[in-house]
Amino acid sequence: MENDKKQPLLSSKVTTSDTTFNADSKDVPPITGVRVFSREFYREFKKLWYLAGPAIFTSVCQFLIGAITQVFCGHVSTIAQAAFSVEDLVIGLFSFGAMLGMGSALETLCGQAYGAGQIDMLGIYMQRSWVILNITALIFMVIHIFSQQLLSLIGQAPDISKAAGTFSIWMIPKLFATAINFPISKFLQAQSKIMVMAVISAVVLVLHAFFCWLLMLQLGWGLVGAAVVVNASWWVIDISQLLYIFSGTCKQAWSGFSWRAFQNLRGFVRLSLASAVMLCLELWYFMALIIFAGYLENPEVSVDAMSICMSILGWAVMVATGLNAAISVRVSNELGAGHPRSAQFSLVVAVISGFLMGLVFSLILIITRDKYPALFSTDKQVRDLVNELTPLLALSLTINSVQPVLSGVAVGAGWQSVVAYVNIACYYILGIPLGLILAYKFDLGIKGIWWGMIFGTVVQTCVLFGMIYKTDWNNEVSTVKERINRWGGDTSHEQMKSKLIE
Repeated sequence: MENDKKQPLLSSKVTTSDTTFNADSKDVPPITGVRVFSREFYREFKKLWYLAGPAIFTSVCQFLIGAITQVFCGHVSTIAQAAFSVEDLVIGLFSFGAMLGMGSALETLCGQAYGAGQIDMLGIYMQRSWVILNITALIFMVIHIFSQQLLSLIGQAPDISKAAGTFSIWMIPKLFATAINFPISKFLQAQSKIMVMAVISAVVLVLHAFFCWLLMLQLGWGLVGAAVVVNASWWVIDISQLLYIFSGTCKQAWSGFSWRAFQNLRGFVRLSLASAVMLCLELWYFMALIIFAGYLENPEVSVDAMSICMSILGWAVMVATGLNAAISVRVSNELGAGHPRSAQFSLVVAVISGFLMGLVFSLILIITRDKYPALFSTDKQVRDLVNELTPLLALSLTINSVQPVLSGVAVGAGWQSVVAYVNIACYYILGIPLGLILAYKFDLGIKGIWWGMIFGTVVQTCVLFGMIYKTDWNNEVSTVKERINRWGGDTSHEQMKSKLIE
């Protein structure tokens, strides 16, 4: 990424590696005052939320598959809830984050190819990602099989390690379901076909809640029932989305299976790994809170309380993830179409929307801090600790409603490698060490760890703002053209020019 020259919204030209020509009328006009800003803000707000609304609903529904299961586990036993939480937020999140990150490479490639008119490449990209993610799932399956030993190695309590290790093996089918699901999601998102994902997720969520109640509580299957229902839910989502794609609704984007999926795999792997590292460093950062909670006094209570807080934070982040998906699609589509100002203005609208949502969520938590913990646990110690941690949770909610939006811009523009280094520095060199110092040196316990990690997130968010502010958005259009050529599309100068003036 070249970012030595900031691109203002007042510019009206697009630069490619071949020539310079005026941006078409579909790009955002120069912002010359409050009236123009308000008009364009409203237009972009509608475009963004046309994507973000269904995307948020889909993200929340899919997240609730795990959250509802966790609630039922809490009514089975404390050890069942701890086992589910450790598997879901440590072992599961480790593999989930890696494969979601690798799948997010499609947000860059599919979104930019779609914006440039190279729609036939979307199906090829999805198939390449299937190959890579299923191979990755085979590797992570080993971690699931030996998760009990790994959890014991890092010092988790023996009873939690044993229960979580057994449950982790039962969750292997979900591992391969996500390897299929993530590329499908990015494939559909790039084409703005998000409503079908929302409908499928909603239906599956209702069925999931019913069968959790039936198998886990009424039939007494406990954790076995949780594994059966979670695995089945994810595979039903996959099969339903595949039937939608294969039915011909995606037209030019899906023309059937092709051997081209096995071409350029090495380069595709590199981009996928960069995306995985960027996202995993973010997800694993919060996973560390659960791990460190297991080292404190009374680990079952600490782990349960932190898992509840992370679950709530995850709900809000899922809403921000919907905005992440929407802004990634908007930025990649607009850059692919040669609209630098539109890409830049989409960011402004998304950041404002994310901040306001985070603020609302935080206020709701503060107001209900004496009541909502009872929804997650019957243990008084756990409820009291969650109540005590609520102010930190509210602050994290506000920050993490903006940060995913900035990450979505980075994915849409293809900056994954750069952001990965930023995440390493902010999260693992600043955030976690500071948190450990506050926790153990200053005896602040889990609060100290959380304060340190909040500091790391704030620094990372500020760095991303700085990167975006200095970006030459005209140059990003040229970079997109080169990237699509490299990955098999055809974006000759005449095609790009016709796309911009049609």
